[in-house]
Amino acid sequence: MTLTPTAPEAVGAQLEAHLRSRRAAGRKLLVPYVTGGYGDDWVDVVRAVADAGADAVEVGVPFSDPVMDGPTIQRASELALAAGATPGSILDQLHGSDAGVPLAVMTYYNIADHWGLERFASELAGAGVCAAILPDVPLEEVGPWTAAADAAAVETVLLAAPTAPDARLERICARARGFVYAVGLLGVTGARSALAATATEIAGRCKAVTDRPVLVGVGVSDAAQARQACTVADGVVIGSALVDRLLAGEGPDGAARFVAEVRAALDAG
Repeated sequence: MTLTPTAPEAVGAQLEAHLRSRRAAGRKLLVPYVTGGYGDDWVDVVRAVADAGADAVEVGVPFSDPVMDGPTIQRASELALAAGATPGSILDQLHGSDAGVPLAVMTYYNIADHWGLERFASELAGAGVCAAILPDVPLEEVGPWTAAADAAAVETVLLAAPTAPDARLERICARARGFVYAVGLLGVTGARSALAATATEIAGRCKAVTDRPVLVGVGVSDAAQARQACTVADGVVIGSALVDRLLAGEGPDGAARFVAEVRAALDAG
């Protein structure tokens, strides 16, 4: 699949500029995660959560060995793959989806490498995707990808782990584009009963060395935890708690209700 190329300057609303603008207006940022290809209505889910108050949407491109993903997202990815979802089909469906907010793709380096880095970055841009998260590429090896992504005007979101030493954390924040993904706890994605103390700790460490938006993800599971994380962070990424609802058959309406609940909590904070 080759999508009609889109000029770099025309790739939707660029993520970082969009998030900075909303933060400057006093808004806490909310980025839900939706598994691409899971269910015939997954693009409707993307639109629904955008309409319910998401500031951007992270779309997962399923991969057979998702090292960062816990049981919930793994299950949704397995079902998507079994139904025939491919990176190409997901980007094809995103093309012209008119979500109304910036779109970021989360997937693994093997997919980008298999396509060819320049081609993959170009296809993302052609689909209207303005950012990418490749969680299995360490800072020291991200150069070839960021060169291709920068050339296509695709922003590379980098992860900042709680264990990162201060000097390395500063380099991560300097190289990140779009936002800094502050990993709330060690381990894979999944809903938790309480927000880990490391969530606000890593957010604070990141914010001490960058003005780029800092969002906490991994282990943010409900409206109360999102609000707690945002006492320090600029916003949150919520994945497994939303995908749980999709796996339970709640569909776009259920996804929208959940995101609206989190949005209301952040706005009330």
